[in-house]
Amino acid sequence: MASMTDVIFLLLIFFMVTSTVVFPNAIKVLLPQSSNQVAETPTARITIDASLNYYISSADGKATPVSLDQLNAAIRALAGNNGNEPFVALYADESIPYGEVVKVLNIGVENNIRMVLATRPANN
Repeated sequence: MASMTDVIFLLLIFFMVTSTVVFPNAIKVLLPQSSNQVAETPTARITIDASLNYYISSADGKATPVSLDQLNAAIRALAGNNGNEPFVALYADESIPYGEVVKVLNIGVENNIRMVLATRPANN
């Protein structure tokens, strides 16, 4: 018969395994609104703030400022280091020009990396 301690440890393990890793985002961006949200956890995240500064953060959550040229190299390294299919979320402020988003998406396509645009839930 299982003791209360065993049950607590089993519940703890269950919640640790089923919980998702949350990337802290200290970079402030106003995401566009969307009614659909992706529940999958990305391998990395790319952030473009309103001042057109680029940042990349991996699983550790620490955002590193990069230039557009450095971003290409960082994404290539991500594709080479990940055994699974790399999945990158793009957090772009809604005020930046659409062309900047397309530049980053093109880098992902060139490196065979699946990319999604991060959005905030729509207000209904």
